[in-house]
Amino acid sequence: MPETLSRHQRSAQGHLSPGEQLRTYAVVIPAKSAKGMKMRVHGFGRLGGELGDYLSQNVGAQSGGHGSVAAGVPATSGALLLRVTDQRVGLVHPLDGTPVWEVPRAWVARVERRPRLQLLARFRLHFADGSWLALLTMRRRTIERFRSEIG
Repeated sequence: MPETLSRHQRSAQGHLSPGEQLRTYAVVIPAKSAKGMKMRVHGFGRLGGELGDYLSQNVGAQSGGHGSVAAGVPATSGALLLRVTDQRVGLVHPLDGTPVWEVPRAWVARVERRPRLQLLARFRLHFADGSWLALLTMRRRTIERFRSEIG
């Protein structure tokens, strides 16, 4: 009986080049695109949630100016799959695996776990040009998988 693949696994394996090997994948949300992720800011009530959204999306969401690797990530809405192969690192649509953004694997220098400020775990992808992109995921162990694969 053949093994049934999950929808996310099928999506992560979609659109690979011949001979390209999938290493790992997980559902992520680019911090600059996160909406409705109310970060708690004590003493500010409803305004605290709005302030939390603003901080999450704008402060510490990415570094690097125009033309940097991080600046090339398009604004999106909703969750995506971060896919790491032996050749590329990229974001793909979770339903059909259509690439949203990809770079050669050599362009990604390392993964850095960041302090958890909300319900989601936060991490940064650091690129060879010195820029970085913050991402959110549900589980800390997801970050550890990316760190073991990328560095």
